[in-house]
Amino acid sequence: MDVNRRHLLNVSAAGLAAGTVAVESNAAHAAPLTSSLGRDVTQYGVRPNSPDDQTRALQRAIDDAARAQMPLALPPGIYRTGLLKLSSGTQLIGVRGATTLIFSGGVSLLSSEGADHIGLSGLTLDGGNIKLPTRRGLIHCLQARDLRIRDCTVLNSGNNGIWLENVAGAISGNTLSNIFSTAIVSFDAQGLVVAQNTIQGTRSNGIEILRNAIGDDGTQVIDNRIEDIKAGPGGSGQYGNAINAFRAGNVIVSGNRIRNCDYSAVRGNSASNIQISGNSVSDVREVALYSEFAFEAAVIAGNTVDGAAVGVSVCNFNEGGRIAVVQGNIIRNLKPKRPIGTVPDDDAGVGIYIEADAAVTGNVIENAPSFGIIAGWGKYLRDVAITGNVIRNTFIGIGVSVASGAGTALVSNNMISGTPRGAVVGLDHAKPVTPDLAADGAQRFAQVAISGNAVR
Repeated sequence: MDVNRRHLLNVSAAGLAAGTVAVESNAAHAAPLTSSLGRDVTQYGVRPNSPDDQTRALQRAIDDAARAQMPLALPPGIYRTGLLKLSSGTQLIGVRGATTLIFSGGVSLLSSEGADHIGLSGLTLDGGNIKLPTRRGLIHCLQARDLRIRDCTVLNSGNNGIWLENVAGAISGNTLSNIFSTAIVSFDAQGLVVAQNTIQGTRSNGIEILRNAIGDDGTQVIDNRIEDIKAGPGGSGQYGNAINAFRAGNVIVSGNRIRNCDYSAVRGNSASNIQISGNSVSDVREVALYSEFAFEAAVIAGNTVDGAAVGVSVCNFNEGGRIAVVQGNIIRNLKPKRPIGTVPDDDAGVGIYIEADAAVTGNVIENAPSFGIIAGWGKYLRDVAITGNVIRNTFIGIGVSVASGAGTALVSNNMISGTPRGAVVGLDHAKPVTPDLAADGAQRFAQVAISGNAVR
């Protein structure tokens, strides 16, 4: 190779190297504003672990990143802040277990209204037990589409944990603990999934799916772990529930692990077409699985209940509550309010209670000190089939209303054992008024068809 050609190649290589250095230098200069996750919050004057309130700098960073349609990365550390408002496109990303926002006061910590495509992930939000106004959450989102809150921790809220109204999206993989009121509240959802969250320690309810008027909702509440739910405000069932659906139709409650609730594990009130399936429930102190008041259609299937006052109740035919399938549940170790062997309670130690237009089939009930199954309350009984159940160790196996005006019931092909007061007994409300109707030669009632039961 001649000298001139070698010289040109060396010059070109040097030029490329210089260009590369220049590009790297420019990139290094721009890097602080854009990390691999998005904008870096520290470039807006936000300082991790500062003792100062950083609300203003955090708000500026959130607004700027949202305008640029870029995520905002919060490095590990503690950030003290008051109310932060989230606009459309806000994406806040922290390091799970290491990025903590500590609330310094205001109506909420994170709030949005009419903002879509918001994402929160990897953040710990500590409310510091600072009291919030009524109907507020530490996270508070109204009229939002495509909201995603995942892998966050919400704790020490002075009212609710997450409050949603008219929201579509997903609340998943979060941990909520020490919540003064309810962990997750949704009003008038537009397509919501609440999944795989852990909720521990609330004073009102675990999850509330609510509507301002009876209507379709369709929220899916699936695979959550909910424990230690207190009825702090008192009441007769409004509080102390792990999952409460009110006026919300077509809600699916499935695969949840629920333990230690003052009232119910799952409570559907005026919630039509509710599906309660595959949940594992223990140590609840009222009705474990409840569908009540003005509903049409409930499926309660494949659940296990170990320890409750009542396993399943589907009631309030007087309010229009009707149509149910109660199938394939295991219900055991229920708790009476009176000594075993006395007149049964009407509200405790009962496996399944049912009133109208319902099939009760394939359930296993054991150690229910009052009744295995009750069908009807006074005249409120219509078209109930009780078939193929196994009932063991109950004071009365199956109680059926024979009061004036009561409708029809079919009791057939059940296995009933260990029932000292009788396998099948007629009731006037909760009071037994007949001998064992399953015995040979027993009195018959035209509206009660009894056949094929195996009794021992």
